[in-house]
Amino acid sequence: MVVCHTYPLYTLKEYRYVVVLSCYQGNILLSRHKARDTWETQGGHIEPGETPLDAARRELYEESGALEFDLRAFCDYRAENPKTHCGANGVVFTAVIEKLGDIPESEMAEVRAFAQLPDALTYPAITPVLFAKLAEEEKHTTSECF
Repeated sequence: MVVCHTYPLYTLKEYRYVVVLSCYQGNILLSRHKARDTWETQGGHIEPGETPLDAARRELYEESGALEFDLRAFCDYRAENPKTHCGANGVVFTAVIEKLGDIPESEMAEVRAFAQLPDALTYPAITPVLFAKLAEEEKHTTSECF
């Protein structure tokens, strides 16, 4: 069992992951790993020497083929097992993608645009929480992506 909580940007420390909530042509852009039948946001581990922003740029390209995009830090998150408190911190980014290319050779099989989050999510305890936080914030803007 995993729970996910969001926090104001740069509240947490010792970040291990980045998550990118991507918009393409007004829809949510998700990726499918070659080993799974479920959909996920772009993101992953922050490599040694990388900043969260560097990791988000790299993961977005590697997992979606995004070539032109506006990437912005959005909030912090923590995903953990509530019984053991074992978990990890990360930074959530938003990306409005203007141009997609081919997915580079990686673990991802495909990308697809969705009008709303599908039921078949790789991380069902995390992804909906992050998109709900974004939807709450977007109420105060004119964005058509999320």
